[in-house]
Amino acid sequence: MLQVTSIVTYHGDVQALKGVSLHVGVGEIVALIGSNGAGKSTVLSTISGLTPPRQGRVSFEGKDITGLSPERIVRLGVSHVLEGRQLFGPMSVRENLILGSYHRGLQGREAEAELAQVLEIFPAVVDHLDRPAADLSGGEQQMVAIGRGLMAKPRMLLLDEPSIGLAPVLVKEIFSVIERFREQGGTTLLVEQNSRAALNIADRGYVLVTGKVVLDSEAQDLLQNREVQRAYLGRERTGTWE
Repeated sequence: MLQVTSIVTYHGDVQALKGVSLHVGVGEIVALIGSNGAGKSTVLSTISGLTPPRQGRVSFEGKDITGLSPERIVRLGVSHVLEGRQLFGPMSVRENLILGSYHRGLQGREAEAELAQVLEIFPAVVDHLDRPAADLSGGEQQMVAIGRGLMAKPRMLLLDEPSIGLAPVLVKEIFSVIERFREQGGTTLLVEQNSRAALNIADRGYVLVTGKVVLDSEAQDLLQNREVQRAYLGRERTGTWE
């Protein structure tokens, strides 16, 4: 479904990605793990068009999307949920969610029907629809951010650190939503500092170090890999990658 080939991306004069290649198949959850500054978020922003690559190619469902605008990429079926939620704080929860379907031109009853489907996944925010998004807790805001992404009716989600700053019970809830999206036929590329939780729901994973993929394998194999355990799964940090 998604094929990333030898992408080289810069932030100003700083090279963030150094020939990254990866692929994500239909219906897969693929985890991208690594330490802070490894380039994980840049991979997602390169795919979604926010940070076009200087070299390399990104294709989605066989179509070259390299350098397309973020709006066009969303229209093709790729929804990017950014780190830090990026909600419009003064706007209501309802308004934030409806914005996710803006490119589809939904109005009135049609928009409300789509909203009702998303709220079935996130019942915790139903009672807060008319509140400013800024008034919600961190966990509730994350639910709204993912819900806004789902309002775009994507075939693929790019999720950037969805569990950051959340209590374990909320992390479990967020990850169950990702699994439910897969059950409904969706595909996910997941960037996540909670490497163990990400690999536990993923089919496959990639390890990114200073802008390069150093390892890719089945998720369960990565969980058993001694170097991955030392560097990212809470064991003693003596690995050669850090």
